[in-house]
Amino acid sequence: MVTFKHKYGKITPKKCVFWNCKHAQIRGCFFMEQKVLPIKDSNVLHLVQGTLLNFFKAGRRNYTIFQVGKATLLRVSDILTLKWTDVFDDQGNVRQNTYLHDRKTGKANRLYLKPVLGDLLAYQRWLEQENIISEWLFPSTKHPDQHITEKQFYKVMAKVGDLLDLDYLGTHTMRKTGAYRVYMQSNYNIGLVMHLLNHSSEAMTLAYLGLDQASTEEMLDNIDFG
Repeated sequence: MVTFKHKYGKITPKKCVFWNCKHAQIRGCFFMEQKVLPIKDSNVLHLVQGTLLNFFKAGRRNYTIFQVGKATLLRVSDILTLKWTDVFDDQGNVRQNTYLHDRKTGKANRLYLKPVLGDLLAYQRWLEQENIISEWLFPSTKHPDQHITEKQFYKVMAKVGDLLDLDYLGTHTMRKTGAYRVYMQSNYNIGLVMHLLNHSSEAMTLAYLGLDQASTEEMLDNIDFG
């Protein structure tokens, strides 16, 4: 196994959580080969959720980020830059819908927040208990005037992966998992998933869902062709 020298100490590619590290630009490096996949097994999903919630000091925040990402199918960059007023009204109630533009594509996006109403209210109570006040929905606990960064959340997901021995977790896990669950539970409505992801083609969405040949054949095994 190749070991790199990093300003944070010696690391092996498997253990590095600095996703934008300069070593990622090296041809053939592990960083470029890592593939983030949706969590397809509900038991594994529950383990990931439980670890996010209970292992970290800011577990309630980390868990809520994951839940919101999974239910809204937003990119992590859009989730972490949500402001408090995007999600809560002046009375402290969760909005049913909120509107934003995707940072990556610039496309308008209308979010439906009812599926995570309970999670957001529990998070609101946690913030009050911790006396954390911020304009950001997901602030840093050390610097509430700043939102948690993508790098910080990647480190959280990487730690969960290490604890559970899962090598396919990353900041896209929640978005891919949410998309996969919508696809499976909507009777394979690829058009709906494509719309929710703001994708421009079905092929792009199928690839994003990680539906390889083995997955396709497994679904075909359950179809009665008569």
